[in-house]
Amino acid sequence: MSVQRTLVLCKPDAVQRGLVGRIISRFEEKGLKVVGMKMLSLDEELARRHYQEHVQKPFFPELVAFITSSPIVAMAIEGENAIEVVRGLMGVTDPQKAASGTIRGDFGLNLTKNLVHGSDCLSSAQHELLLFFSPEELHEYSLTLKAWM
Repeated sequence: MSVQRTLVLCKPDAVQRGLVGRIISRFEEKGLKVVGMKMLSLDEELARRHYQEHVQKPFFPELVAFITSSPIVAMAIEGENAIEVVRGLMGVTDPQKAASGTIRGDFGLNLTKNLVHGSDCLSSAQHELLLFFSPEELHEYSLTLKAWM
């Protein structure tokens, strides 16, 4: 296993529904650590850069409109196989197909309002973290509970 960092976004619906704390808890309870976090409002330019692989897809305008509609919370999450673990905790993209016990399965409403984004692979994580965090905003520290996990 390798220690990885990944990006997690609590999308506008998570912020508006007051679910950010519960979402963060899911990651922390699993033993992952938050090494960077901030609330921000995405402008259209950053939204387009973040979702660049979807630019030609028919749902792109709706996606940009949604992600820029309200503040989000961006997090850098670190841990053993963090990318895979985070994606497992989030559940599949479509909340109606996501397993109970996952963030999307428990709280998600539809394909657009699915609460969270998580990087899908190491190269995406590295790219996405640079979009949302400067190196000074990411912190190195040890969890004292690491010995118990």
